[in-house]
Amino acid sequence: MSPNPSTVPEDHPRTFASDNYSGVHPEVLAAVAAANVGHTSSYGADPWTERFGEVARELFGPDTAAFPVFNGTGANVVSLQAALPRWGAVVCARSAHINVDEGGAPEKVAGVKTLPIDTPDGKLTPELVDREAWGWGDEHRAQPLAVSISQSSEFGTCYTPDEVRALAEHAHARGMILHMDGSRLGNAAAHLDCSLAAITSEAGVDVLSLGGTKNGLLGAEAVIVLNPGAAPGIEYLRKLDMQLGSKMRFVSAQLIALYEGGLWRRSAGHANAMAARLRAGMEELITSGGDRTPGISLPYATESNVVFAKLSAEAKARTRERFHFYDWPGDPELVRLMCSFDTTTEDVDALVAAITG
Repeated sequence: MSPNPSTVPEDHPRTFASDNYSGVHPEVLAAVAAANVGHTSSYGADPWTERFGEVARELFGPDTAAFPVFNGTGANVVSLQAALPRWGAVVCARSAHINVDEGGAPEKVAGVKTLPIDTPDGKLTPELVDREAWGWGDEHRAQPLAVSISQSSEFGTCYTPDEVRALAEHAHARGMILHMDGSRLGNAAAHLDCSLAAITSEAGVDVLSLGGTKNGLLGAEAVIVLNPGAAPGIEYLRKLDMQLGSKMRFVSAQLIALYEGGLWRRSAGHANAMAARLRAGMEELITSGGDRTPGISLPYATESNVVFAKLSAEAKARTRERFHFYDWPGDPELVRLMCSFDTTTEDVDALVAAITG
């Protein structure tokens, strides 16, 4: 029989593998505990879920409808399944989570074909969209009826409000909706120093998968319908897709804790700042050179809470003696270094020092 997991913090050191590795923000745990009082109605007919709906309208606009779910894949599947008919397809970046990291759920569960496009930095443009946005009326082709973008992208780059608006206008002119995978939406808004609405509802996004887990929640996301009528039947599909929580108050309480005040911006801003510090430290290694830092390069801009770096095999091996992180699939030299709401300056500085040994 395995021993009980240790509760000693030193036995669970912080890593740079994923912001999913981080724990739960103390304010969120307190909110869950506070909601654990007496009995209340199930499946969302509770005061906490009602309040989160109000919070969502305050953040994104009066026509917003909010549907709490358990995880990001569920949010994306419910969003796309509600927005598209069975013959519909969604244009996305080849690196998009819905294309690479969801086990085929958008296609197998939602029944929506993905039409992936190669991008230089994880971001779509109207011109790139047109590579797959064609063939309407052709019965031999899945009909491209949606564009999905990730904010921030899988490479950590961010769409500006103008870039989102240009994609929305381009999609709408072709009879397509714009979906946003906002699992790290807070990191993007913190980097751009703008409101959440500025890069979603005000820029023309129709349906949003609103993140929470990567920003300190226990396991809570939401589908946010910004354009009324863009996701018909979502009330039924959330249950069909096993994303309707019976004790939803505990999901909604987390979302309220994150989004009612400034916790989302404080947590995301801190994670971004740690990534910026990490990049600066690595840039200093590149500038200073030396025998222990050969071949370091930073191929993508650092615009959120991730740094992508190319490291030699020797540098990776040295660093992994101290910290856990992932290689990026398809490139044996490229690594992804994720920062979280609880990453410290000491963690970052120790990682930079570990690269040189």
